[in-house]
Amino acid sequence: MDKIYTIAVLHMKPQKRILLKQMSLLLLTAVVGCTVVLAQAPINNGAKKPIVILITIDGFPARALEDPRLPMPTLRALAAQGAVAMAMQPINPTVTWPNHTSLITGVNASQHYIMANGLITFPTDGSAPKIEPWVDKDKLVHARTLYEAAAEKGLTTGQVDWVAIYGAKGVQWQFGEKPDIHDVIPQELIAHGIVTREQVEKFGEKSSAAWRDQVWTDAAVDIIEKHTPNLLLLHLLQSDSTQHQYGPLTPAAYLAYAYADHCLQRVVDAVRSAGALDRTTFILASDHGFATYTHTIAPNVALVDQGLIRKEGNGYVGDVWVKAEGGSASLYIRNASRRAQLLPKLKAYFAGLPGVSRVYTNDEAQYIGLPSDTASDQAPQLYLTAAPDYAFSDSVDGPLIRNNPPRGQHGYLNTMPDMQALFVASGASIKPGIHLGTISNLQVAPTIAKILGVQLPDAIEPPLSQILR
Repeated sequence: MDKIYTIAVLHMKPQKRILLKQMSLLLLTAVVGCTVVLAQAPINNGAKKPIVILITIDGFPARALEDPRLPMPTLRALAAQGAVAMAMQPINPTVTWPNHTSLITGVNASQHYIMANGLITFPTDGSAPKIEPWVDKDKLVHARTLYEAAAEKGLTTGQVDWVAIYGAKGVQWQFGEKPDIHDVIPQELIAHGIVTREQVEKFGEKSSAAWRDQVWTDAAVDIIEKHTPNLLLLHLLQSDSTQHQYGPLTPAAYLAYAYADHCLQRVVDAVRSAGALDRTTFILASDHGFATYTHTIAPNVALVDQGLIRKEGNGYVGDVWVKAEGGSASLYIRNASRRAQLLPKLKAYFAGLPGVSRVYTNDEAQYIGLPSDTASDQAPQLYLTAAPDYAFSDSVDGPLIRNNPPRGQHGYLNTMPDMQALFVASGASIKPGIHLGTISNLQVAPTIAKILGVQLPDAIEPPLSQILR
């Protein structure tokens, strides 16, 4: 058998042989490291304040756990020694920033008001809505967060690549999605030769998602070993980028899952190196799942055809715009005086469009967790959801519906099986061998709050007390 395998490898293309070798080394490192780390966890002495590390693997679908060949030994080991959910239901919209915010507030978009990966802004010239990610937390998040509650209790916090957290008070150590060269952690990584000053200043330019995850993990390790905060938030992103391009549960996606597991093992090793395994709880989650689609709908093309968006100079302007978020799309009627006239007409039109599963008015959308449009300008007047195998785009030209190669997307209704997310809890505060059914991601923040001994009075759901020691 070994001879046959060797011959097969020798006949591979050089690029495939290199990839196989890298994958083998990665998995061997993860398996060996995981076995050692978990076996050497010391007994909890209960004398020091607890630590919680919340790690999100962006877009990891819960259904991937059903595959016994999933190359994630660290995740599997932590799940085996702790609590694992069959699925975790995200909030609507099933998008990164809204769900990451729910994971640390315990409230949905109806209260924190985040509907996209940043603040949706509406240019005064009538051009298309834009999404501004680099907005201060106080302007974007309208809810109490775990890091604020922790700071009030004198606990320390850190964040790496977390979202909707810019300018936040109560975060001592950070290396952001857009890192600040003046922060302590970037300076420490530069001093140790892990990154250069230019790489920090141009972090998102001409860099791969895998390299960014590597540096973000370097930053998390640095924070743990040098500062050991009571709460650390770490967001790994490569799995999302890969699945958008190639689709979920594909060979490329499995490589991304394996690399995320490697990053996870490095974090566990750092906790052991810091001598903090006895008081650390690991919460591993994803913000949403992923679905494959082969048809794209461009609602703004229909609005152009109906004269609600018009060409002006080199661009387009209009009173009505759709902002797409993959499996959902938010329609905004900026001229409030036209809403009564346009709403029934537009709802009927889009409800009859192939690939659109449902069209919600704002009143109806509030029942699925979206904000009221009288409370926030982030709330749409109509909310469109896509049928399986369809997704929305922001295009204003080209065909209304077009075919495309299989790709990955999220944003669909949170009841869709493919959107269900990951939840694993393991470590000092978690009972071993707990198997949960389907939980809500609104239970994560109150559970962490209970471990840390802090309060989130606005949390919608109760903590997962059954998994706590």
